[in-house]
Formats: sequence, C-alpha cells, structure tokens
Amino acid sequence: MPQGFASRHAPEEQLCKIAGETILPGQCQRVDIPVARLPTQTFLSLPVTVINGIHPGPRLWVSAAIHGDELNGVEIIRQVLQQVNPQNLRGTLIAVPIVNVFGFIEQSRYLPDRRDLNRCFPGSATGSLASRLAHLFMTEIVCQSTHGIDLHTASDHRVNLPQIRANLENPETYRCAKAFGAPVMMHATTRDGSLREAAAQRNIPILLYEAGEALRFDEKAIQIGREGVLRVMACLGMYESSALPSPTSSIEISKSKWVRAARSGILRVNVALGDRVVKKQIIGTISDAFGEDSIKVRANCDGLAICYRQNPLVNQGDGIFHLAILEDAETAQ
Repeated sequence: MPQGFASRHAPEEQLCKIAGETILPGQCQRVDIPVARLPTQTFLSLPVTVINGIHPGPRLWVSAAIHGDELNGVEIIRQVLQQVNPQNLRGTLIAVPIVNVFGFIEQSRYLPDRRDLNRCFPGSATGSLASRLAHLFMTEIVCQSTHGIDLHTASDHRVNLPQIRANLENPETYRCAKAFGAPVMMHATTRDGSLREAAAQRNIPILLYEAGEALRFDEKAIQIGREGVLRVMACLGMYESSALPSPTSSIEISKSKWVRAARSGILRVNVALGDRVVKKQIIGTISDAFGEDSIKVRANCDGLAICYRQNPLVNQGDGIFHLAILEDAETAQ
C-alpha cells in the first residue's frame, strides 16, 4: 500500500500532534516550537524532530541539554536519528536535542535568569522564563509520551562514568534501565522540580543517563548512550537492529557517597572512572602549589568510582570523588 494512502487513512491514535503540527504515520518531521523573544525581538524556538512509525506503539521522548553546556546528549540524539527509519518503527520517537536553547547558545548550564531549568518542572505558563520553558516542554513533549530518556553529563568541572539513574523499584523503569546497558544503574530518588520528578508524577517511566563532562564530547559515553537508546527502543518493541550489540550486565547500586576535600589546595587524582576502591584506600592527594604540606584523600567506603573532579583547584568542602557503594561481595564482583 502506498505510504501516502496509509497516512491519509491512519487512525487517530497513530497521529502525533505537537505544537499544532500533525505528524502522520511514516513521516519524519522537524517542528520548531516558539519559546520566547530575545531582546532583539528575534524568536528562539525549541527544535523537535518527530519520527512517527507506520505501526502504533509506545511514544518515547529523548531529550538533551536541559543544562545548556551538556553536549554529549546532543550528539547521541543526532546519531540515533540517523539510524531510525520510520518505515521500520512501531510507535513514535520524539527527539529534543537542545531543551535549554538559551544556555546552549551561551555555553552555560543555566538560563539567562541564572535558574537551573531542571529545578523548575512542571513549570507554569505565567511564571519565570525557566518556568515557562519547563511548562512548554511538559505540555508539548512529556504529556505526549509514554516513556522518556533524559541525557546529561557531569557539571562543575567533574566527569561521570556512564550510568543510569532511575527509580529501579518501578518494574517498567527497571526493565528499560536493564535494556539500556550502562556500566552502572543506580536507584535514585527524585529531586524537587526535576524533569524526572514531574514525569514520575504522571506515571511516565523515565531514565536519566549521566556520562562524561560539560562542553566536551566523550566518544565512549556517546557510543554507550546511542546503543542504550536503541536497546530501550528494542525492549519496548519499537525498533529492531541486528547490528546492535547485546547489553553488558549493569552493576546495580542503591547508595552512593561523596568524598569531600578536607582542605583547600591542588588535587591530584589516583583512580580512574570505574575503578573499584576499598575503604581508607588512598584515591588522591591535596597539596599546596609547591607540593608541600600534602594530605591524602581516602575512600570513605568500599565502592566504585563513578565521578571525580577534573579541575585540580579545590576548596575545603568541595565534592571531589563520588563513590557508588558496593554493599556485598556479589555486587563488587
């Protein structure tokens, strides 16, 4: 049957409507949703790519750059879109590579009013700029979806081991997290005002993928992210690819601890991401600029290094290592 004929006679549930645009089955369409005007009166829009499959199925949104300086997810989405053919897709893929368009332009984590967008959900149509953008995203993207994946990197001069953070006590979320196949998946409570909290309140399973650092591409993190998104789509029955490698077994974590700087100085890191450490192991040193008056930084638990600080200049109290707690021998292995 010709594609056009099938599209014109598609049932209502197979149509995808975003910002007044209708995306028919078998179509891939770019939608620019107006967000606000700049002081120059130039419009800024939220760029969205919608791939609507020939057959009905789940509606998965994948978003990145809620923090405007977190770039790995932008590239992950680009690579995913290149691989998905609407003729072979069941359901709908809604891709939003740049949510915080203001921060992205300025290479900043925040919006122009210095608000963190990921603390402003579900937002308000009459609130601050951050609140209005959050409300727009919830209305046009989240509420149109059955599942979600939100892509992030570390912040504040840190780097993250690729990891999934999610409510692993929810069976559907856990199923998707296992399918993603990141090295670590961590049960994490939601933060007030976060996209994950707002989606969970609408009973939408959502994964948060953390990997790499801000304002940098990390090729391994991008590869794991691209393959993870496609595996989740396969798990949901949306898409199949014979070339997609099987997921590795993820280490499941329920708790983590930060190691903080006991004094100010220059940090030297002695471990790599993914290294297993034991309590009281030396994982770094802090000294002055002359290498004198040095102190040792020790692990505060048996754990896995999932994040550390990249900027060697630290102040007393700074979080410098993030350790996923390994609670038993089986998890450690």
